[in-house]
Amino acid sequence: MTGASAGIGEATARRLAAEGFHVVLGARRLDLLHVIAKEIDGTAIELDVTDEASVAAFADRVPQANVLVNNAGGARGLSTVAEGSADEWRWMWEANVLGTLLVTKAFVPKLIESGDGHIVSVTSIAAYEAYDNGSGYTSAKHAQSALHRTLRGELLGQPVRITEIQPGMVETDFSANRFGGDTERAAKVYQGITPLVADDVADVIAFAVTRPSHVNLDTIVLKPRAQASATRAHRE
Repeated sequence: MTGASAGIGEATARRLAAEGFHVVLGARRLDLLHVIAKEIDGTAIELDVTDEASVAAFADRVPQANVLVNNAGGARGLSTVAEGSADEWRWMWEANVLGTLLVTKAFVPKLIESGDGHIVSVTSIAAYEAYDNGSGYTSAKHAQSALHRTLRGELLGQPVRITEIQPGMVETDFSANRFGGDTERAAKVYQGITPLVADDVADVIAFAVTRPSHVNLDTIVLKPRAQASATRAHRE
């Protein structure tokens, strides 16, 4: 489980542990991971998905794996293409796309060897919608989604399932991180609607990975009832 120190990652780790999985939690914030791991009887390992050496060290400490959840990633800023920050774009592509590549590459052999593997990638509705001021994030999520969907064909015939989770508005620390820690600005994103919470996404992931091994849920889109698209929501 990557990006397991908070938000969807933490909620999914807890949910999968409740389903009987031994969860290996990976993230950069090792102090938070230790707290969660202790509570769910899991294993906490420091992980930076953008660092190839870190990914290799993480994978080396996991001798067997049945399920990989690629959850690490995020957004930075809301700039236009004309004013786009190369540093922000670079971080989003490394965290969302290259991170998914490095971790998946490291675990595919273990998942095949398990005889019943499953790769879950948490992308976003931004993986199929583009919106103004979001090109850095939407392009990264489009690329991450393409990477993930390509695996469906490349692993055909192998005992590995492939599921992409595309959440809409989920109230976690996502927006606060996007806005550089500005929690007041982040709160306005969800103002007037009831958004999804991390547990909602965790429930869907748990459902997907606990289906019979012949059942592959390819893509699951989930949004709040009040959200129709990436940019269209009903606010009270």
